[in-house]
Amino acid sequence: MQVHATIASLRAARAAAGNTIEPAQRVAVVPTMGNLHAGHISLMRQARDHADVVIATIFVNRLQFRPGEDFEKYPRTFAADCAQLEAAGVDHLFAPDEAEMYPQPQTYYVEPPAEQANILDGEFRPGHFRGMATVVLKLLQITQPHAALFGKKDYQQLMVIRNMVADFNLPVKVIGGETVRADDGLALSSRNGYLSAAERLEAPRLFQVLTQVAVAVRAGNLDYKQLEQEAMTELKAHGWLTEYVALRKKLDLQCTPVHDSGLVVLAAARLGSTRLIDNLEV
Repeated sequence: MQVHATIASLRAARAAAGNTIEPAQRVAVVPTMGNLHAGHISLMRQARDHADVVIATIFVNRLQFRPGEDFEKYPRTFAADCAQLEAAGVDHLFAPDEAEMYPQPQTYYVEPPAEQANILDGEFRPGHFRGMATVVLKLLQITQPHAALFGKKDYQQLMVIRNMVADFNLPVKVIGGETVRADDGLALSSRNGYLSAAERLEAPRLFQVLTQVAVAVRAGNLDYKQLEQEAMTELKAHGWLTEYVALRKKLDLQCTPVHDSGLVVLAAARLGSTRLIDNLEV
């Protein structure tokens, strides 16, 4: 695996992989913020199904963190990450520092539409999707892939990226990877490491509650508001501080009339000081 700290180095490797209209080799990229777990590695392996050359990126993007969030303490485990990526067969790792990605203050931003970026996670993390979309666009421009893979656990992120790629006519196929879970159902996340032992035992309840909502909808219960409220009440009873439990349309995460189909139930809640998100397609 070749490791690149600069855009020039990565672009030179990218050009060598083929950068013509019909290249001999197809390229896939998997952007990450590092502290890799089995969910990330699953995406790396899936990328091989779509490309001859797999590029991973590691960059903790300051633009998508609000003041007071965990940018400074976000786990950085570069050596362990490199070992996992090499074992997974990744060809290139792009791991720039902030000076490389933002040599001067970023003045141009991707502004996702408010109806997509200011709901759900965006309501509780203002500006998050603006910063995320901006860095993803930069990474896609730098790596010039044919395919880009993102996990479905960050469902709203995936939706924003798909719509951004479509609106800007980027020649990239966006692929969503299924959420990888621990044996007890907890979605794998870099932030799970913040949980205490007692919190880790309680954490699977988030997925259990989402499963209950999905099962009820599949059985014909169309009282979405009541189902959402019952889920939030159960979480609160077990010590969670719930931000939202919401049944939405998969396409754009807008509220849906009860007769609609193609739904996903999403949740965000805090367990102690740790914020967890999860979702389940219905």
